[in-house]
Amino acid sequence: MLEILRSIVQEVNDAPDLRAALEIIVRRVKQAVGADVCSVYLTDFDEQEHILRATDGLRHQAVDRVRLPLGKGLIGFVCARAEPVNLADAPAHPSYHFVTETGEQPYHGFLGVPIIQNRRVLGVLVVRQQKPRKFAELEETFLMTLASQLAGAITHAMASGELAAMEGAKHRQRRFMSGRSGSPGVGMGVAVVAFKSAELHLVPDRKADDPEREEESFLTAVESSRHEIMRLKERLGDSLPEEEVVLFDAWSMMLRSDSLVNSVLKLIREGCWAPSALRRTIEEHCRVFDKMEDPYMRERAADIRELGRRILSHLQREERWSEDYPAQTVLVGEEVSAVQIAEVPTGRLVGIVSATGSSSSHVAILARAFGVPAIMGVSDLQVSRLEGRELIVDGYRGRVFLDPPPSVFDEYRKLAEEVRAQSAEIELVKGLPSQTADGCRVPLYLNTGLVFEMGGLGVDEAEGVGLYRTELPFMVRDRFPSEDVQMSNYQRVLKLFHPRPVILRTLDIGGDKPLPYFPINESNPFLGWRGIRISLDHPEIFLTQLRAMLRAAVGFNNLRIMLPMISRVSEVVDAKTLIQQAYDELVQEGHPVQMPMIGVMIEVPAAVFQAGTLARLVDFISLGTNDLTQYLLAVDRNNPSVADIFDDMHPSVLKALMQVMRDAKPHVEEISVCGEMAGNPLSALLLVGMGYRKLSMSAGSLLRVKHILRQVNLGFAEYLVMSALRCEDAKAVHALMEGAMQEIGLLHLIRPATEALARDA
Repeated sequence: MLEILRSIVQEVNDAPDLRAALEIIVRRVKQAVGADVCSVYLTDFDEQEHILRATDGLRHQAVDRVRLPLGKGLIGFVCARAEPVNLADAPAHPSYHFVTETGEQPYHGFLGVPIIQNRRVLGVLVVRQQKPRKFAELEETFLMTLASQLAGAITHAMASGELAAMEGAKHRQRRFMSGRSGSPGVGMGVAVVAFKSAELHLVPDRKADDPEREEESFLTAVESSRHEIMRLKERLGDSLPEEEVVLFDAWSMMLRSDSLVNSVLKLIREGCWAPSALRRTIEEHCRVFDKMEDPYMRERAADIRELGRRILSHLQREERWSEDYPAQTVLVGEEVSAVQIAEVPTGRLVGIVSATGSSSSHVAILARAFGVPAIMGVSDLQVSRLEGRELIVDGYRGRVFLDPPPSVFDEYRKLAEEVRAQSAEIELVKGLPSQTADGCRVPLYLNTGLVFEMGGLGVDEAEGVGLYRTELPFMVRDRFPSEDVQMSNYQRVLKLFHPRPVILRTLDIGGDKPLPYFPINESNPFLGWRGIRISLDHPEIFLTQLRAMLRAAVGFNNLRIMLPMISRVSEVVDAKTLIQQAYDELVQEGHPVQMPMIGVMIEVPAAVFQAGTLARLVDFISLGTNDLTQYLLAVDRNNPSVADIFDDMHPSVLKALMQVMRDAKPHVEEISVCGEMAGNPLSALLLVGMGYRKLSMSAGSLLRVKHILRQVNLGFAEYLVMSALRCEDAKAVHALMEGAMQEIGLLHLIRPATEALARDA
């Protein structure tokens, strides 16, 4: 049964559309469990009915015609319970409803399994038996697994309008996909799919501008792959068993086969670009092997996929194609990276949509720095089908609209106008002091990581850099940058902000920030080898970076060094020893360096409870609320399944921040916040009410936070903190803060109030 399940799942994933996927399901499931009938009913939430969308065993003419009122019959009973219903004698059940249009006889055996996505029952997968029969437990779990596979395809069909197309123009379907807001705003543009090297299944369909050049590149990549395989055989032949060595010969033969090569060439000559022609051919070959009964032959599909990835890798190196970025580009991907964002020409990026990540993931932070709306964790995103599609990115509600109708475009154009009006109002505080209405100074600093991020706004408005992420220059290269290269990078930002202070955070890789040339493979990377742990374990990397920082500060003397991911006092002691070593080396070499202020980030619970001790060892403390929230709430902030639990306004987070302020303040003069809490006007008010007087944020948040602070008295902020600490959950804290903003007439600066956001578009 497991092999059959795997084969069906593969066929469903390869299906070109939802209709084909449903027909595969009903045909294969009926055969697998020996049922007389297999059908799929989908729920139409607009019309409040269950619709027969596919069947094998009932009249085919009944498909799309048979409709049951919501909650009617056994189908409605399964939906209402949201769990499987397994009956040996269905007609005896009080919810049984006989439907004559399907041509069915009084079937007795009944097993209905709900199709669920995000707590919502999208439909029912059902098998029927004419004779009385209670289906086996293994058959029930078999259907449950297939139903879970169908859920994503159905959600995508709802978002893309495919279900609406099944209905014609009869009624309106919701045509959006949902995720988590990563960066607010509205973006309207054309999707460009971003994918990593050799991720064959993510290669989008595109037309070939020059088929002859595509053909030449493909053939060169095939030949390069063949030579590479033979070199591997020669190098490993003596150390591998004979049956493994034969695999290299098999791969070489496949590369010479007319079937594979000619299939790709045929698609290229029909106008398909080489990477997607390769993807489609590999998928077709794999489908043949996946259907085979012999387990050994089915395993050969994995060999073909590996061969396809190898060819794609060479093809990418051969072509080095440049993306054709439209004037209004929406970057879409399974996992959009900082490098892919940086590759979009300046002024063309209007939105980001990622299947993974959350509002506090690295890409979302970067999107906010650019002022680009972003939606993270869109779990039903079928990336390869989105290339060239028109999208609306609603960064306020976390929605992506695919090929929206003119009415939706009109609503979002109105929203964009309202956002522009808000921006004009906020612009009025440019150049004014950052302080509360009663004169309490709250300097605002900039979070950044690449010089190209820092436009005039960030440089002019910020009172310094509260967090410079030094890992970004590491991430955009294919090797560790040298000391001179790092020094040049740091020197530019130190010079740009001189004499204002610049806090350079030492290398913070691991977690959601891997380096391609320094792989870290861990089952739980956020609790693993990252941040200061890597730096201390690799002093050669750490010392090179420290030397570059100290040398870069010569003549400016506005450098401050911050240590990330501190969880033990000994880490601070060891890091300070290495900083002293780097300083002593440079002095001996004749460099006129000065010892900078040294600080630590409080971003794990252990550091919260040792804040007082840590404060005695350093010159300043900065709270990284993104990771701190993740660890306090035990929520992987990049996991879309639990991303809605991540909330930095959770009462537990607020209490931890209060404890750090209470324990550290007697021992250190400077305590700041550089997490995303600082850039959210609502949580920024709470931070000021707690006593935090230095906030660091993305450039796009500076004016908005300053404007809100200038409208509020310190006493009011302190009152909000006391009220928030009495709340039982984050939802209550948000309601409290939004209610307070509504009372003083500032809610429109927190979120747009246009009609487009007040109803389901």
